[in-house]
Order: sequence, then structure tokens, then C-alpha cells
Amino acid sequence: MAAAPKSAKPAIPRHIAIVMDGNGRWANKRFMPRIVGHKYGVDSLIRAINACADRGVEYLTVFAFSSENWKRPDEEVSGLMNLVLTAVATYLTRLSDLGVRIRIIGDRAAVSEKVRAAWEHAERSTEANTRITLSVAFNYGGRWDIVQAVRQAVASGVQAEQVDEALLSRHMAMAYAPDPDLFIRTGGEVRISNFLLWQIAYSEFHFTDCLWPDFDEREIDRAIAAFASRDRRYGGVKTDISASGEKITLAPDA
Repeated sequence: MAAAPKSAKPAIPRHIAIVMDGNGRWANKRFMPRIVGHKYGVDSLIRAINACADRGVEYLTVFAFSSENWKRPDEEVSGLMNLVLTAVATYLTRLSDLGVRIRIIGDRAAVSEKVRAAWEHAERSTEANTRITLSVAFNYGGRWDIVQAVRQAVASGVQAEQVDEALLSRHMAMAYAPDPDLFIRTGGEVRISNFLLWQIAYSEFHFTDCLWPDFDEREIDRAIAAFASRDRRYGGVKTDISASGEKITLAPDA
């Protein structure tokens, strides 16, 4: 009797991007201040980094603070800035020991010198690490990213007729990374919220009702399993083989 064929290894996305949504609602459900939810959200991020690295994901990009989040109450914004300093002090050594490289994307001009210094320290301390690259989008917006890329291109002397997608991609905040294969949003909302607009043109989307502080390894596995089940055609068509051996062109990727 022939041995059963080995099951194919699930497709692992090279790059996962996550909108970490639901921290405030998680805290409100427990009658706690919103900033407490953000603190638990940092713990969830550490779990996600470990889980992604263990599964072979090379790049993880998370939306920590959008350029629109300045509209939130001053107390919450201040708490988030302090949380950056606390997180770097608490977790940097551990993440570095795990082989995590940290990169920050976003407009740094509006944050305090202390926060900028903490980011720069985290980036310098981990720049030789290669296991997984964690990109933290802070004071980031997808439209800002496109505008700053255009400005960089213009400043470098590029002529209008020389501008194309490849050129602009080289000036994007994440020019060092491949585009995300999988985009995850927690918290039950089904929108992009100005995150990586240029980079997620062909990402697979996965939305979950799970609030970010509750996001764990099982949720990562569900998202990766959903990704593995997708047929990524990048605007092309899929061909299959009929029972008679004839090639059949299936539905285009709309």
C-alpha cells in the first residue's frame, strides 16, 4: 500500500502588516482607563513578534500611532508617548536577544526629543539583527508617505517624465522591505485607516473581531491559514488542468 502523500507546508507570508485596533474598547469593557488597554496592547505586540518570528515571517509592521491620532484626548496622547519610553526601556534588550531588528517609520518632527532619542537607540541597538524586522509606524499616514516620497524625488532632481512606480517605491518609508503579503486588522473594524496605502495594493486582507490585547498565537495562525487559502494572481488569470488534460482559464482577479 502506497504511503499517504505528505501534506504541503502552509504558505507563510514574508511580510505581515497589522492595525492593532481595540485597545481602548478592551479597557472600557473592564471599566479601566483607555491607556491601560494600550499597556496590555504592548504585551500583545511582544507575543505577536515572537509568534511571527517562530513561524518564519521575515517582516512585521504595526500601526502604533497614526497622524490622525493627535485628535485624541491630550491625556491619552501623552500616555502613549510615555508608553513608548517605557516599552523601549522594558523590552529592547529582550527583543534584541531574540534577533529582532527595530525600525520606526513616520514623521518624527512632531514627537518629543526624548521619544526620538528612544527610537534612535532602539534602531541602533538592533541594526545587526536578522531574524525578523519589526517596523513600528508612529505618527504615520499612508498619504503622508506618498507625499514625502514625491518631495524626496523632486528634491533629488528627478524630472516629471522620469517618475514611475519603481522610482517612488525607492523613496517610500519602507523602501527597505517587500510589500506586505498579509494585512490584518483587529477590533472588528473593516477599513484601512490610511495605513500603508502604497504598499498594500496587492496584500491579502484579514479582519477579526478580536480586540488587540486578546490577539494571540491562535489568531496569528488563523490569519496565516486564511492567507494560505487565497489564490494570489496579481491582476492576472489562473490556469487549471481539466480531466482531459486541457488547460482552462479561470476567472480573472477582479
